[in-house]
Amino acid sequence: MTNGGLGPLGDGATVAVIGGGPGGTATAIALRREAKALGRTVRVIVVESKQFSGEQQYNQCVGVLSPPIVDLFQKELEVPFPHLLSQTVIVGYVLHTPRQQIVLDGEGDTSISLRRIQFDAYMLDAIRERGVEVLHARVTGLEFHTDRVIIYTEKGPLEVDVVVGAFGMDEGTGVLFADAVGYKPPPALSSVVTKYHPGEASMTKFGNRIHAFLPTLPRIEFGAITPKRNHLTVNIAGATVDANLMDIFLRLPEVQSALLGIEVVLSSRSTTEYLRYFKGRFPRGLARNFMGDRFVMVGDAAGLVRAFKGKGVTSAIQTGVRAAHTILHVGISGRAFRAYRTANADILDDLPYGQAMRHLSILASHLGVMDFIIQVAKTEPGLRQALFDAVSAHRSYQEVVRQGLTRSSVRAMLVALVRGNSLRLIV
Repeated sequence: MTNGGLGPLGDGATVAVIGGGPGGTATAIALRREAKALGRTVRVIVVESKQFSGEQQYNQCVGVLSPPIVDLFQKELEVPFPHLLSQTVIVGYVLHTPRQQIVLDGEGDTSISLRRIQFDAYMLDAIRERGVEVLHARVTGLEFHTDRVIIYTEKGPLEVDVVVGAFGMDEGTGVLFADAVGYKPPPALSSVVTKYHPGEASMTKFGNRIHAFLPTLPRIEFGAITPKRNHLTVNIAGATVDANLMDIFLRLPEVQSALLGIEVVLSSRSTTEYLRYFKGRFPRGLARNFMGDRFVMVGDAAGLVRAFKGKGVTSAIQTGVRAAHTILHVGISGRAFRAYRTANADILDDLPYGQAMRHLSILASHLGVMDFIIQVAKTEPGLRQALFDAVSAHRSYQEVVRQGLTRSSVRAMLVALVRGNSLRLIV
């Protein structure tokens, strides 16, 4: 504890990072790396209640890492990317509506699917190797003072200069920050996740594409099936999704067709233990009061993700690196953290576009308009590329809108809508 003021973190100062996921570990690595480059010694403590080693926990994150994740590891963290943990290299997507489907294969970088629990364990090992302390304990209280922050944990208190919130959507920690500094968690969607082992032959037949679904069910905004080496991860998302909705989703004809025989698994109540459901949440907008004197949030805790698709791991790492840079170069006051907000302009400026696309996609799916969009995309390369970018999160939604809403694509969609409605009237 040497920084009595709120300027850039000085030599001998201490930072606590609450949360040992991608955002927290990236912040810790960036702090140690940049402090060393500046000739400063900074103590970094990551507080994480879960044990990732031995796969003792289940992480509801689907675990698809999209570009520029490898570049972030190599250039921003100087940590080898864990290619050995890769379970499947995702070469593309198949977008489904109840009556249409389209294969979407982009150009350039691919995405990688892996098990998040293994990835998180790898990152914790990486920070330990770089001199970061890891405290396995739950935070029980927070006190913010003019000259320090006191963090109460199950294993004793910590006194630090600044605290970084990297706790994702953990409600308990969110309440502690709400009581201490008026933090309000980001609005969120619920997610139900399960996995299915169809056998080696079926996995080979399924291939290396993620199947994404836009059903007409009012409470399910989207669903997906992701290949993971020896199993398929299935997830649905919406404001109020639950286990019953997952059952309904799994029985949809378009889902049954993609799942290659899962209807046999669901035909007997005795198999309910085979398909275990896990529930989680992920942000769909920005948190309030996510930065101030001696505190800043990163990743999901701040709501700094793509509003519709997520891209949570990549965004968490990006925001963690930016938070570390601000702490060391600008300061740890609420005013100083305005620079952190500016550094995240690429995410913040894209949020309105992502939120608008989310609502338009829901409306289009429920009205059946998405069928016509997919129909047009099959012959309109620009619209097809825009759909790929929207589903894969490879580009911002601003770029997706600009690329997809060309004169030719809009004209083609209108023609398809008119023809489709005419055929319905005739029938």
